[in-house]
Amino acid sequence: MNKLHIIQEIKRTAKTNSGVPLGVDRFESETGIKEWDWKKFWPRWNDVVREAGFTPNQLTSAYSETELLNKYAKLAQELGKLPTNSDLIFKSRNDSSFPTEKTFRKFGGKAVLISKLTEFCKGHVEYDDVTNFCTAYVSPEPDKTEEVVVQSGEDGFVYLIKSGRYYKIGKTNSDGRRGYELAIQLPEKVTMIHVIRTDDLSGIEAYWHNRFAAKRKNGEWFELSAADIAIFKRRKFM
Repeated sequence: MNKLHIIQEIKRTAKTNSGVPLGVDRFESETGIKEWDWKKFWPRWNDVVREAGFTPNQLTSAYSETELLNKYAKLAQELGKLPTNSDLIFKSRNDSSFPTEKTFRKFGGKAVLISKLTEFCKGHVEYDDVTNFCTAYVSPEPDKTEEVVVQSGEDGFVYLIKSGRYYKIGKTNSDGRRGYELAIQLPEKVTMIHVIRTDDLSGIEAYWHNRFAAKRKNGEWFELSAADIAIFKRRKFM
């Protein structure tokens, strides 16, 4: 990781954000560049932004728990269901007033978040439909259990494997199993490069497919550079 790469990523992400540099949390979420990476060269995030040629955004106050729950509930109403990680990422990228997906991790996990959301919604009649979403998440009906498991995708992994000169980005419910299955099918040796744990298999797989769309060769196979691989390997959970 060097200064030039970090500055280039600030410029690239700012270009896709109407010319406005991202905040530190959203920048990490979109690039995988963490605080300790850029703090090797700059003491403060504003210093990084200035060197990239931008005027730092005015700092905004941290969201209160009530504000976060309110925004989460409103998004649930928009979607007609509880948001997945990919829903949160998509919303924050397209709405500068919406917190990053990383902000919601401060609740300590989705189960805790939904528990707090349930209590919050009970005091707001306008969120009765969201209360029903929470109830279905915590206590799914027996005949709908399979559907809920598929949607939440718990304990799943999005993986990156290599065969020959190409890389495959796919998903599996069991770490390592898919690589073994592919090794049987492919003529060349398969090497597992990295796995990202996620509770939104389809959404996160689609995120990486879109991220490397220009490198796609066939189906889920891509011709990736060392920098591309490094970006993927920075993520342990999404």
